[in-house]
Amino acid sequence: SALQYFPWIRAMCERAIRERNLVPGRFIAVRKMKESEADGDLPAILAAVDIMGASFVETLDTKGTDGSNPHLGGPATITGYFGGIGQPNEHALAWVKEFLYYYTNYGVQDVLNFNAGTIFLGFLLYKLGVDIHFKISVFFGSDNPYHALWIMIAAKLFSRDDGSTPLVGFNWSNSVNNATIEASSLVRKSLGFEECIRFEHHITETYRSIVIQPYNRREELLEVAARVPNISAKHEGADPGMEARRNHSSDILDYFRDKSEVIASGDWDNLKQNFLDKVEACNTTAEKLIQKGIGVVPAQRLHKA
Repeated sequence: SALQYFPWIRAMCERAIRERNLVPGRFIAVRKMKESEADGDLPAILAAVDIMGASFVETLDTKGTDGSNPHLGGPATITGYFGGIGQPNEHALAWVKEFLYYYTNYGVQDVLNFNAGTIFLGFLLYKLGVDIHFKISVFFGSDNPYHALWIMIAAKLFSRDDGSTPLVGFNWSNSVNNATIEASSLVRKSLGFEECIRFEHHITETYRSIVIQPYNRREELLEVAARVPNISAKHEGADPGMEARRNHSSDILDYFRDKSEVIASGDWDNLKQNFLDKVEACNTTAEKLIQKGIGVVPAQRLHKA
């Protein structure tokens, strides 16, 4: 995360061929959807990840950082976001409307979800027959087993007759520890969701603007992955040591920049390098897991056992 631009896929795959490493099995995009639609990257990325056999999650433009809360204005009002970035008032239904637009026009099924109201609406859409899949975002702040418990109970209540649920990804807060993941895995298993709801855990983070650095949870992952199946090891940044050597280290705020501004500023190649660094960090984690006898799932149509 985040796979923002289609040309990055070619650079990633060329390096994978050259260096004989893995292409990850899951990608997230946080770019403005309308911008991605306008330049053609949206359908191109959807097609590419399908060809590669990877899963892909889009972030809709309807979110709390889109000006929906007129009382908040970015870092200057940072404490105002402590209650969550939100989907205030009519924006919950606007989120549904936006999803249905991309679902019917481009076949987008997997989207990010970070608000209790839109999580409920996602469950409801699925129960009504719409094939939505969603991943609960790290911004939702799920950081204890009781939080996971009520979400998965809701998933069970709104599951279809075949037992399936639209909740396919549960991204923990950065503050979560292995004990919480293990306790929640028991709930997940007892409800029959062990194979269909992946726990997503940030192993690395962007070097700037989100957590205190150095942040690297790889050793904790190696421990918990031996006991808890179906964990997606999310790499939002490079290993901190590599980040410190880059002229432009990764920054979560880069996700919200316009493409035209990125190009005009001269940061286009910098952001591509940041993305490739994240893929390298992901490969490092995969190698460590394999060394411990723990299987990994890369892009399934590019790599075969």
